[in-house]
Amino acid sequence: MELKYVIAHDVGTSSVKTVLIDSTGKVLGHSIEEYPLHTPRPGWVEQDPADYWDAIVKATRRVVENSQFVMNDLVGIIFTTQAMGIIPVDGDGNVLHPNISWVDGRAEKQAKQIMRKIGGSKIFKSLIGIEITGKDVVCKLLWIKQERPELYEKTDLFLDVNGYLKFRATGEKVTEWSGACSYSFDLKKKEWDSMIFKLIGVDKSKLPPLVRSVDSVGNGLTKSAADDLGLPEGTPVFGGCDDTQSALVGSTAVDEGEAHIYLGTSAWFGVASENAPKFKNGAVTLQSADPDKNIVVGITESAGIILEWVSKELYKGMKLDPNDDEVFHLMDQEIASVSPGSDYLIFTPWVLGERCPVSTTTTRGTIFNLGLEHKRAHIIRAIDEGVAYNLRWIIENFESDFGFKISNIKVVGGGSLSKEWMQILADVTKREIETVEQPKFAGSIGAAMTAFVGAGIFPEFRTVKDIVKVTGTFNPKEENFESKRNKVVFFLTIQTELPSSAYLP
Repeated sequence: MELKYVIAHDVGTSSVKTVLIDSTGKVLGHSIEEYPLHTPRPGWVEQDPADYWDAIVKATRRVVENSQFVMNDLVGIIFTTQAMGIIPVDGDGNVLHPNISWVDGRAEKQAKQIMRKIGGSKIFKSLIGIEITGKDVVCKLLWIKQERPELYEKTDLFLDVNGYLKFRATGEKVTEWSGACSYSFDLKKKEWDSMIFKLIGVDKSKLPPLVRSVDSVGNGLTKSAADDLGLPEGTPVFGGCDDTQSALVGSTAVDEGEAHIYLGTSAWFGVASENAPKFKNGAVTLQSADPDKNIVVGITESAGIILEWVSKELYKGMKLDPNDDEVFHLMDQEIASVSPGSDYLIFTPWVLGERCPVSTTTTRGTIFNLGLEHKRAHIIRAIDEGVAYNLRWIIENFESDFGFKISNIKVVGGGSLSKEWMQILADVTKREIETVEQPKFAGSIGAAMTAFVGAGIFPEFRTVKDIVKVTGTFNPKEENFESKRNKVVFFLTIQTELPSSAYLP
């Protein structure tokens, strides 16, 4: 088979990971470009959309210059991005306000207003399946209308991050199906959910036309965008998807009922399904990258970001190469010396609030039972265990709420490179854990696979199983699962009156 190529951009919270990948799944080149977060007020998190494009330009040029491939065999570019972005633009596409990030929680008042319209939070939850919070897009759209009425009136369209990047690339203002789910998308009709926008009083005409992940948008790269990127004018640009959806494809867990975990800045547990079950216990059903499937997903807001905090605060003054992930290798070495259960030290990982299994913007992380016998390694292991227990809580809810049977989980993201963390995850969840090759680029690879399907190079999404290989398997060790850790967490479960499904041994 003649080799074809895709350039895929995984646009995350702190950086873009760009890969050039061929149709055998081989990554020929990659680049990472970072950009900042801005916090103008407590609870507010914004980013300059121009920073995304500048990072993509640098990463694309670096990958193209350092890779050997035939430019004429480039079938297209594609973006997979952080979800829930809100970028207001005017009729000419000028950005009117920085992107209001997915982690921004400014619209708590509006969330309560919306739920009161349907009888309050309990009735709202009984109807919708979950409560909404100040982080949800519909609440922040109402915040813009109420708190920034001039901005609302000037806005021609609200774009998400992927939509903004497709506009910069093609001149077309569109939203892809999975991105639309963050706003409000009818999974059965495959269109904007009119009822929600009527409820909050936001004009639906301010929402762009919809496209699928596999659709080619407009006429491809404009001359201006092509000149920026160093690529041919007219290069196809595909619809792309949000990062949750591309991670599913990159994990290879694309068939009915197959499960994956993404461990990056945040973490999530997702299951592929042709069905669209009702939202429950913080879990939501979203459009998959595969237009014929959905993904049921439970997102925990904080995972790797806690370890990034640890690297900055607990490893100060150490001469470690940040570009080589040396600090994270050192963490792994240190926690290997600590027994399962971290000698009774417990960490709850809710440093940014939480999404699933409980939606809250105000809950924060805590360290329980800290004693003088504990060292830095205990804290790090307790963090890994805390994230694992939160994911276990989500998994057990999925089985009881939706009837999924989960015995094997594919794990992708930078966290999956830690063998210690993978064994902890296997022990805590009591399930087989598998890792795949090049997990840090799973999102980019999943997006590239989506583009290959869109270009007709691959006949279906499950072709990814022939492309991405399993590289590691971790089975639960009974002696670790039966550690003192479970007894302590069970005690805390009773004391704090958490739901009975949480952290039970």
